[in-house]
Amino acid sequence: MSDLHDVFDEFKHQLPDIDPDETQEWIESLDALLKQSGPDRARFVLYKLLKRARMLHVGLPPLTQTRYINTISPEQEPYFPGDEAMELRIRRIIRWNAVAMVVRANHHYEGIGGHLATYASAASLYEVGFNHFFRGKDGDASGDQIFFQGHAAPGIYARAFVEGRFTESQLDHFRREVVPGAGLSSYPHPRLMPEFWEFPTVSMGLGPLAAIYQARFNRYLEHRGIKETSDSRVWAFIGDGECDEPESLGALHVAAREGLDNLTFVVNCNLQRLDGPVRGNGKVIQELESVFRGSGWNVIKVLWSREWDDLLARDVDGVLVNRMAETTDGESQRMTIADGAYIREHFFGPDPRLRKIVEHLSDEQLRSLRRGGHDYRKVYAAYHAAVRHTGAPTAILAQTVKGWALGPSVEARNITHQAKKMSLEELKIFRDRLELPIPDNALADDPPYYHPGMDSPEVRYMLERRRALGGSVPKRVVRAKPLALPEDSAFAEFAKGSGSAAASTTMAFTRLLRNLLRDKNIGKRVVPIIPDEARTFGMDPLFKEVGIYSPLGQRYEPVDAETLLPYREAKDGQVLEEGITESGSMASLTAAGTSYATHSEPMLPFYVFYSMFGFQRTGDQIWAFGDSRGRGFMCGATAGRTTLNGEGLQHEDGHSHLLATALPNIRAYDPAFAYETAIIVKDGIRRMLGEGGEDIFYYLTLYNENYPQPPMPEGVEDGIVRGLYLFRKGEEGLRRRITLLGSGSIMRQVLRAQELLQERYEVAADVWSVTSYQLLRNEALEIERLNRLHPEAEPKLPYVTQILGGHSPIVAATDYVKSLPDQIARWSGSPFVPLGTDGFGRSDTREALRRHFEVDAESVTAASLHALALCEQYGPGDVAKAIADLGIDPAKQNPRTA
Repeated sequence: MSDLHDVFDEFKHQLPDIDPDETQEWIESLDALLKQSGPDRARFVLYKLLKRARMLHVGLPPLTQTRYINTISPEQEPYFPGDEAMELRIRRIIRWNAVAMVVRANHHYEGIGGHLATYASAASLYEVGFNHFFRGKDGDASGDQIFFQGHAAPGIYARAFVEGRFTESQLDHFRREVVPGAGLSSYPHPRLMPEFWEFPTVSMGLGPLAAIYQARFNRYLEHRGIKETSDSRVWAFIGDGECDEPESLGALHVAAREGLDNLTFVVNCNLQRLDGPVRGNGKVIQELESVFRGSGWNVIKVLWSREWDDLLARDVDGVLVNRMAETTDGESQRMTIADGAYIREHFFGPDPRLRKIVEHLSDEQLRSLRRGGHDYRKVYAAYHAAVRHTGAPTAILAQTVKGWALGPSVEARNITHQAKKMSLEELKIFRDRLELPIPDNALADDPPYYHPGMDSPEVRYMLERRRALGGSVPKRVVRAKPLALPEDSAFAEFAKGSGSAAASTTMAFTRLLRNLLRDKNIGKRVVPIIPDEARTFGMDPLFKEVGIYSPLGQRYEPVDAETLLPYREAKDGQVLEEGITESGSMASLTAAGTSYATHSEPMLPFYVFYSMFGFQRTGDQIWAFGDSRGRGFMCGATAGRTTLNGEGLQHEDGHSHLLATALPNIRAYDPAFAYETAIIVKDGIRRMLGEGGEDIFYYLTLYNENYPQPPMPEGVEDGIVRGLYLFRKGEEGLRRRITLLGSGSIMRQVLRAQELLQERYEVAADVWSVTSYQLLRNEALEIERLNRLHPEAEPKLPYVTQILGGHSPIVAATDYVKSLPDQIARWSGSPFVPLGTDGFGRSDTREALRRHFEVDAESVTAASLHALALCEQYGPGDVAKAIADLGIDPAKQNPRTA
């Protein structure tokens, strides 16, 4: 003991001890306690002292892990204000209908899917919320924002059915929604059920992340004086297995740092993920408690039902608490399916003191000991404490059983998540457990839905509780009115060009954004969102002009306080400067871009980011943004595989536009010039915030290459918006003609190629600016479909065919992969040669990169001559000579594989 003491009793000299003798007495007392009573007793006394210290406000930080018992003890539980017997009957009715819906669907349509077990484990967690906490949207209220666990959707539908919001026919069309309005989505999807679901959550991990930034955005709206949101609470229901997703827990520090006490996580800890135990060899609840507490959250554990309270009161030696703590999750899962005799022997049996604690209980009573997440009063106490806690967000860790009440073949089994069907005998057992008046003969084919009637006591109770709390949930409602659009003066300067002054499209966009922030109509609704790259994008003037949002304001003097553009944080700041987190920034875009529905306050978010770290990095969130019917602008700055020179393979984006084509409600643009950017943004604001309020969003790529910005040619606005217009016509009188398509910063290479072709090879080149290959393709596919379905009508021509069709060979050059321009090739009516940046990016000068990827002016010129040769307008030998004259190496390795 003395050797151990010598090694570890080295207190830091930097921490002065004003009374070393007293300190030594405390240390010796602990040594004696440990020697006399052992580590369990020493641990107990230390826990007591720490708790007392917190009660006395000594200022010690909380433990990151507490004992494996309920956080709220029986004497601390509040009065339960509801009719528990009535709510039990309601819960049983909903449980039955949730199961009936999934079983019926899979009986008629093999493999249609659905999940029984998640809602079965979480029913009490939801019902306590529905009956006592979740606030609705009646009147002009925003209500609570509730992120429902995706796999629990059947239970949410079943409740809506009992409330009279859905019909039996709709339940019978679960997961069959091709006919609009006839069916129900598999999971929460606002895109397909826009009056019901608010937030898509079933791409696991995205719900918790979105919930944190939703709670933060609620505060942002309030601090900026746009909307009073203090009555809105954000609830996120997630699974313990879902917490393995990095997104689930990756932003916990944000919620704690900003003091988001308007946020509650309810973690359904049924100890099982899709294939088996979450932590079979450990204790996931203890692990999660450490993560949440360590991140600064208030944590409430709901582990054991009221039946355990008496047993814990009898545990004078602490052996039951220790047994609870040492039992692994895998053992707990095994106990759930075991009979009472097994539980007596294997859980209580090893210690005679444990056996004595339960000697008065029968085996059946032991079998009936529940987990806390199934006890209404325990869950109510946790929610009651959570909504009253201030200064930090709350995580409720509720222990449940996956598949609870579904019967022995499903409950707590490893196959539970995949269970879609139930046999006749299993249905009978389930019905009997729920005590529902459904006769055996009604179960022979499909299990019937059970509705007690709209005038029944159960339904009247449900509806009364919802009226008291502000109406039905979930419910999505759009009340926002169209906004007055920005003054034309915000856009006017860009049509004039920059003269001889060089500027990048990123710089032009920043200027446009500043104009919009100053606009009297929409300025206060603009939400700039930046993941720690504002200076890279030239957006740092916004720091001084509108401030960076911080709920704390600015409690320090920045090092650049004396400069022209100081770093300024403010409680009413407008910029969301998110730090190095594209996922957090995307979550802020989602909260801002759906505010028109969530809070009836249309906002205009501009999320500006390194283009490489958009669709590639957060594509799942972008897809969810589309599902959410989000509106706003995504701006991929420092775009292009050859334009962002010097950064290399992981930074140079040459494929985001191809990825963007997969999203049905996005409008993706690759503008080359400042006036194009201005016209596109103006069009987007009109579509999203003006009359009509389209549920679309925009993607713009912005470049960091400086060059003179030309004035806007006359009459090109419609072409810019549609995706294609003639920028500069080629010389007249030349015998051979080529069509060149350019976009983004590669447009300048195309314009230089036009000069080379006309000056050196006597080929006239018409240069067209393609602002959006995606929109050209979408329109062409729409026309093609229209013609296919109306064969007797006069065929229509796509816009791209009308403009380009059959005039001359086409060469399309882009800073993106060849697949992007190739999307319109079959509607061009001419030989089509795409040039792009297929392959990994690399660091070098722009000139070297463009030659490497064969998108520089010389490569465009050579491709044009070869295209003419394919049409027998130019000789192969002449093309070979031109290739040599242009300094192109025909033996160079293909850049796609280089």
